[in-house]
Parts: sequence; structure tokens; C-alpha cells
Amino acid sequence: MVKLGEAPLLLELVYPVQGRNFKAAGEVAGKLKRVLQQVGFSPELVRRVAVATFEAETNVIIHAYRGELRVKIEPQKIVLVAEDEGPGIPDIELAMQEGYSTAPPEVREMGFGAGMGLPNIKACADVLEIKSEVGRGTSLHIEFYPTGFRD
Repeated sequence: MVKLGEAPLLLELVYPVQGRNFKAAGEVAGKLKRVLQQVGFSPELVRRVAVATFEAETNVIIHAYRGELRVKIEPQKIVLVAEDEGPGIPDIELAMQEGYSTAPPEVREMGFGAGMGLPNIKACADVLEIKSEVGRGTSLHIEFYPTGFRD
């Protein structure tokens, strides 16, 4: 039952992501981009969500053993949650600095791990919350609002 002022959920999507599967990098972002275009969100919002999703997906591939991206799509907001099982982030403030990366050299040689993932997510998101526990993993809660909407 929808209460007054609440919008119905349009879609809830779940995408598993496997660590070190660089061939799959960008697949989730591409799938989500197509869904958002079909739903009818603005190109600007679709771009922001796709960029942030690509960066979150790539971070799981680079740094974690496995992870999952969950997306809730509503008329007034899109929520992306990226959770992984990995080493965690010891210093989130440092990790938010452009160019800071813990990616190993072989990952950088492939063109990944430039240290722009979290800063790019922050630049695209309306809300970004990061929780991480060293030795357990990291969780990103990211929200996007179409123009004119905000809780």
C-alpha cells in the first residue's frame, strides 16, 4: 500500500560482481544505463548514474573478491548500493583524494586504478555514504535525484 507522499517503487535490480573479472568491467553500468533510458529518465541523470555505477563496479573488480550492486529505481530517486567482500578501506578520507590508489601495478597497466573512482562517484551523486571495515569489505550508499526532487 502506498501512503500519501510516497512514490511506488518502479524497479529493484541486483547485479553480482566478481572480483578480478576485468572483462566484465562496465557490464552492470551498461545494463543499468539502458534500463534508465527505457524508464525515461533525463540523459543527464542517466549519465551521472552510469558513471557512478561504472566506478563502483570497477572498484569491486579491482579491490574485492566479490560484490553486489543493488539498485532501487523510483520516480523521485535512484538508490545504488554497492557492497563488497574485500580488504576494506583503512582511510576513507585519503581514498577520497583524486589520484590516490591502492591498485597494484598490473591493474594500473590495464588502465584501471587511477584513483578517480570514489571522487567520480562523489561528483556524480547527490548523496554518498561510505562504510568500510578493514578485512571485511566496503559498502557505498549512493542516491541520485532527478531535477526538482529531493527528500
